[in-house]
Amino acid sequence: MSTLLPDFSHVTPASQLATVLDLMEHQRGVVASLLEVTEAPTVENFLRPFELSGAELEVEASIFYTYCSSIGGAEWDRVEAELSPKMTAHEDALYMDPRLYRRFEQLCQADLDPETAYTAREHLKRCQQSGAGLDEAARGELAAINNRMAELSTEIGQRIVQAGLDDAVEFTEAELSGLSASQREGLAGEAAAADSSAAYLATLRLPTQQPLLDNLDDAAARARLLDASLRRCDGHDAATDTRESILELVRLRARAAKLLGYPNHAAYVAANSSAGTLENIDALLSPMMAPIARNVAAEAEELAAFVKERWGKESFTASDWVRAQNQARAEKFSIDDEALTPYLELDNVLEKGVFYAANRLYGLTFTRTEEHGYTDDVIVWKVAEEDGTFLGYFLGDYYARPGKRGGAWMHAIVQKSAEGSPASVICNNLNITKPAPGEPTLLSWDEVETAFHEFGHALHGFLSDVRWPSVAGTNVPRDFVEYPSQVNEIWARHPQVLSRYARHYQTGEVLPAAQTEALVASRGYGAGFRMCEIEQAVLLDQAWHRLGEADVPASPADFEAFEEKALRATGVQHDLVPPRYRSAYFNHVFSGGYSAGYYSYTWCEALDADTVAWFQNDAAREGDLGLNRQAGEKLRREVLARGNSRDPKESFAALLGRDVDATALLKRHGLLES
Repeated sequence: MSTLLPDFSHVTPASQLATVLDLMEHQRGVVASLLEVTEAPTVENFLRPFELSGAELEVEASIFYTYCSSIGGAEWDRVEAELSPKMTAHEDALYMDPRLYRRFEQLCQADLDPETAYTAREHLKRCQQSGAGLDEAARGELAAINNRMAELSTEIGQRIVQAGLDDAVEFTEAELSGLSASQREGLAGEAAAADSSAAYLATLRLPTQQPLLDNLDDAAARARLLDASLRRCDGHDAATDTRESILELVRLRARAAKLLGYPNHAAYVAANSSAGTLENIDALLSPMMAPIARNVAAEAEELAAFVKERWGKESFTASDWVRAQNQARAEKFSIDDEALTPYLELDNVLEKGVFYAANRLYGLTFTRTEEHGYTDDVIVWKVAEEDGTFLGYFLGDYYARPGKRGGAWMHAIVQKSAEGSPASVICNNLNITKPAPGEPTLLSWDEVETAFHEFGHALHGFLSDVRWPSVAGTNVPRDFVEYPSQVNEIWARHPQVLSRYARHYQTGEVLPAAQTEALVASRGYGAGFRMCEIEQAVLLDQAWHRLGEADVPASPADFEAFEEKALRATGVQHDLVPPRYRSAYFNHVFSGGYSAGYYSYTWCEALDADTVAWFQNDAAREGDLGLNRQAGEKLRREVLARGNSRDPKESFAALLGRDVDATALLKRHGLLES
């Protein structure tokens, strides 16, 4: 067993909790000693030991949260609820300490190299934003608020996961018309795993729109599935009701922001992001709303006519939208999603698609190993440079399971840096329905793009080349972290990449050229719907977090009314397009670290669209659309390798030679005036 790759065989909830608590105490002891030093702080006597004081804790806490998010269950939920406020209190004890604040103030006056100076300023800023400059009473109040917010965030996240199980939708055989054999087997497997009396069970995935809405022929079954998704955590079941906890959390976030000198939580978040101010966020978002509303209205009209003509259905409903849109897309571009799936087998997508693109761009190699992950479904690869230099281990955890958090994500268990670990251990998680034993894992196109997206985050970790652990890898502002992952999605449709991985799982036949061309041509279809559901969620997040403490609704009875008012105010609300997440199950912002930051996906997509245009035009060689080593090495050198060792805006400007231009984003989604 590698000393880098953790030995997961002995991990239990109790043992891992004890390990993390011990290492928290160890770090506090180390930092206390550093703060007793009377000499002026230097890199040697202060910054290096401070940076390394939490190295073991970082790894063991990452293992802990890996199990909480990827395995879950009652016992992990219990210890997570116990640890979360203690971890918050631990971080507060460090960064709220005025002595630490003063040491970093002094260090920032020293003659430091640019990366070290930037890192020291980042630590100083964190002290400031943690309240180290407040008086003792205010620090005490803020620490108590932070502790309670940690408890609430954990509780909300666990209730959202539980609602996905408790509100799972049962189906009869007769209702499954339109589903493939593998989809039926997956639903039967979910029923068995949940010990359900039903023959078929669909547990709810995190976003509002559920995968089966695309396939179910039965309109009543579709309506029941969407309704179950929309009603999650809304109070119909007290055990999964998140409303009161969300209101308390929003209130506390507003109070904490006020203590720190900000009018609201959203302003506090913006100040600590690439955006800088709420005005800058609004400057990107506001001009998009009217074109999005126009486009989604046109799409609704088109699909209503399609449903009437093709289905003989007079009424067009919200639960019809995804199915109608995909059928209309298939007809318009001659795409057959059901016929496409056999060409999208998981191993091929990874080995011959995701990894192939990384090899072409960065020279990376991937070797599958027999090492064990934290569950039997996890696959472990060794990642190396072209010259054989070991970069670390990549862990792929692609299947859904009871207790696993919804959605998809990347996280680092070990993040490499010059002063810390020499290599990384990085995980990608998806929630693909596991096939029956012996059957292939066939993906939808959305799942393919998600695999490329999450591996973009992994590349950000593996290719990090910085000195200090605290600024390595994906330790960048929220509104920059999604940029590399979104850029990596373009290789999913690249003709040279697609032709390698899109092969029939039985015959090895390459996806027909007409289908390949149709996939590329159809990318912008349905952009009105996609942008409408996403931007409603973005603006809903902003609405909650721009409230002052006194403005937060008083009780759960007012929860839905506030949400409806906020959605109407967005200018993009459409009766047939619910937001990507309703407030009660908006895990990203109430449990997932994206509070007042869901705009980051749109902000980063502006960077992404601009970069894709650069790849396909300026960086292209002999018609390769940018899939070449020179382009990859420039992205690596200026963005991926840099982490947060300099202002991310500088990294972007170093890549393109200028600041971001949102025109490419507007063009991508059809938001420019004709």
